[in-house]
Amino acid sequence: MSDDSDFEVISRLWQEFWAAPFPARLRGVELAGQDMVLLDADLAGCVSTWVNNGGELDAWRLGILGECLTALEEALPQITDAEGLDYYRRLHHMSRLTLMATPQATG
Repeated sequence: MSDDSDFEVISRLWQEFWAAPFPARLRGVELAGQDMVLLDADLAGCVSTWVNNGGELDAWRLGILGECLTALEEALPQITDAEGLDYYRRLHHMSRLTLMATPQATG
């Protein structure tokens, strides 16, 4: 399991993220070849699993997290509205912390 402070920070970010509405202008939009709703769902699913597993992630989800984080980094510069940018920056920050707090996959 990751350091307790990492877990607490990511858990708090997850709760904040969960409470935020998805930016309506990005529903059904592809940026950098990525469907933004699916990218959101994949990243959020990995972070949710990490939190629910006490800071651990299996190899399959760890791979998805890394791939989707890279895809989000390519899409971020193409987001032009403030609401969407805030939402996806928050998702990026939380996902990056989760990836960094998971030194090796479990299971």
